[in-house]
Amino acid sequence: TLTSISGVSKIFKGSIVSYSTLIKENVVGVKHETIEKETVVSSLVAEEMALQGCKILDTDITVSFTGNAGPTVCEGDKEVGLIYISIYFEKNFYTEEYRLNIDRNAIRETAVDIALKNILKILEKNLKNPHLCI
Repeated sequence: TLTSISGVSKIFKGSIVSYSTLIKENVVGVKHETIEKETVVSSLVAEEMALQGCKILDTDITVSFTGNAGPTVCEGDKEVGLIYISIYFEKNFYTEEYRLNIDRNAIRETAVDIALKNILKILEKNLKNPHLCI
C-alpha cells in the first residue's frame, strides 16, 4: 500500500513478509519460546515482530501483523478474524487485538487500513522528528 505512493522511497526502507513460523523465528528473530507459549497469533508475537523488524530494517517506526484470516480456525484454536497489529515507535509498543467478521481478503485489507490510521494517530501525537524512516 505504501509503495503505491510516488516518492515514498525517501522514507520507506522495506518490509519482511514472515508468513510462516520458520521465517518468524529464523529471519525476523521471534523467540521460539514465545511462539510455543502464545502461538503465532498473539500480541506478544506481534510485538516481537515489530521490535525485530525495527532492528533489522533500521527504522524509526515499524508495524507488524499476525492473525488468522481464514478460511479455517488455525493453530491453538485461534478463530478466523482474530488479528493483532503492533506498532513500535520510540521504544513503545502500540498493540491492539481485533476480531473481524469479514472474508479473508477484507480482513487483510482492513488490517492495513487500521494500521495506517493508527500510525498516523501515533505520529500526530508524538512526532518530534519530521524525517522518519518506516
